[in-house]
Amino acid sequence: MVDANRNARQDIERVVDEWVSGDYLKVGDLFVIGCSTSEVIGKNIGTSGSEEVASILFDAMKKLQQQTGVNLVFQACEHINRALVMEKEISQKYQLEEVSVIPVPKAGGSMASYAYKNMENPVVVETVKADAGIDIGETMIGMQLKHVAVPLRFNQRFIGNARVASARTRPKLIGGVRANYENSNS
Repeated sequence: MVDANRNARQDIERVVDEWVSGDYLKVGDLFVIGCSTSEVIGKNIGTSGSEEVASILFDAMKKLQQQTGVNLVFQACEHINRALVMEKEISQKYQLEEVSVIPVPKAGGSMASYAYKNMENPVVVETVKADAGIDIGETMIGMQLKHVAVPLRFNQRFIGNARVASARTRPKLIGGVRANYENSNS
């Protein structure tokens, strides 16, 4: 497990470096993290959650937050309808309605449970429209992203044994042939 944790730490640090160097994030963005710690250690999703692995990933996400100014949002598992853990002040800023549940490893997942225990003033909300996010282990964060999601092709494609998918969003392009998408007056 020590080698697996070392690999996970190195892998997530590479992913964080790619997010930071890619300049995809803005201060205040909502950044959703979906994670199966079971998949990171090479097991099937939902079968072998690890708060030890969650702590490694949480620390890396906090570094991402410090370097970019994003607001972290941790998606729980399907047993609590993929609800999200975030700081109360962020939920209030976005006028999100709290729900009554506390994630635990067997109902919420190890990552969301760990985040809840380690945030300053955590709350759980039902849904968000995040600006960007990372999906570690195919946890299906798409429902938490704004329209239109743009996949990012990072060099680091795995964290431990879990596949990683990252995405940012952009505004919808609306209009027709005469629409202007640049910041000009023509």
